[in-house]
Amino acid sequence: MIRRLDTSVGGIAGVIRALERPPGSVDPEISRRVAEIVAAVREKGDAALLDFTQRFDRVALTASELAVGPPEYAAAERAVGEATLRSLRYAAERIERFHRECAPRSWRMKDDNGSRLGQEVRPLDRVAVYVPGGRAAYPSTVLMTVVPAVVAGVREIVLVSPPSADRSLNAAVLAAARIAGVTEAYRVGGAQAIAALAYGTETIRRVDKIVGPGNIYVALAKAQVFGDVGIDMVAGPSEVLVVADDTADAGFVAADLLAQAEHDPMARAVLLTPSRALRDAVAAELGRQLAGLPRREIAGAALASHGALVLTASLEEAVELANGLAPEHLELQVADPEGLLARVRHAGAVFLGRHTPEVVGDYVAGPNHVLPTGGTARFSSALSTEDFVTRLSVIEYSPEGLAEAGPHVSLLSRVEGLDGHGAAAAIRIARAGGKR
Repeated sequence: MIRRLDTSVGGIAGVIRALERPPGSVDPEISRRVAEIVAAVREKGDAALLDFTQRFDRVALTASELAVGPPEYAAAERAVGEATLRSLRYAAERIERFHRECAPRSWRMKDDNGSRLGQEVRPLDRVAVYVPGGRAAYPSTVLMTVVPAVVAGVREIVLVSPPSADRSLNAAVLAAARIAGVTEAYRVGGAQAIAALAYGTETIRRVDKIVGPGNIYVALAKAQVFGDVGIDMVAGPSEVLVVADDTADAGFVAADLLAQAEHDPMARAVLLTPSRALRDAVAAELGRQLAGLPRREIAGAALASHGALVLTASLEEAVELANGLAPEHLELQVADPEGLLARVRHAGAVFLGRHTPEVVGDYVAGPNHVLPTGGTARFSSALSTEDFVTRLSVIEYSPEGLAEAGPHVSLLSRVEGLDGHGAAAAIRIARAGGKR
């Protein structure tokens, strides 16, 4: 059901090679189709958008039916019920609290000559969040993408999601949208939705940035429109690595691996441990718990293709292996998780201790669950308020500061063959000197 690997055979590098996914080559035909969809929406606007919605989602809409109206939000709240609304509000409050704490702020400094330097933080004007549809509903993704944008001060937040056969959007998604602060919502999905957001149509105005997960068509469309519009990341299948010692509960570890595996047959779930006894106990627990899981076919396929139980020489080696894989989620189910955290360099989010399952990060902990995948945690981070702002560098020189800088500006401008640059500073210095 799940592979067993050992760093004593091939070392850390050997295990990383064994866990590598097949080359990330996308079928050229899919890339070509996405490019055609994007080009058609860019050229034909609503007409192409509606045509693709009927073709791919089998939903016939008119342009006037794309937007979600206020009565639909109210109906969605009634449909989900007060218990669900309470849980959504609870999650939203915690997400808001965390993102307010880490929000970037404007600042100033003054140097010895009285010149002032700093940054002004400004929110983006208009952003969009993509929420997947299909067999599952993702109100948690609504909260995780919209709340940080609201905290950052974004005025216009657009939600898009593919419609169901009856033209509706998922009730929990719409309820979360109202709680989080969405200002517009449209029943459209896929690559065509990304193109509409990037270039605009008669009904949907273009945005400054698109965030949120989606299928391969959505991911490729985001990559293709990047540059004309900002994006958060091109996310791949979800993944969890659990580093555990012999103090860990095998049942907890297995449950966390399965929680990740049930996402998708491509999901990765890996245990790294120096304890042979724990490894064997987790293997047994996986078999027992999987049998009772409603999505056992999906989880079983993920474990068989992309899961592993890895025996390491030590906890330190386990963390070094985790750093090499740079996972989306990293759990430290060890006796001293805080002590081991100091060795972690690359991970999207780290979960400390046996009472911190990754699933609390998915829903209610507060830090964002939109995270880098596929090893990209080596150079990127979780979605945050920083993704919804720009930073304006602010420079205000004093006459004394410019006089001090002048010779350096003059020399460096000559080195670069741009004498006019030096002259722009020199004329000010000369006139300031003449007024003294």
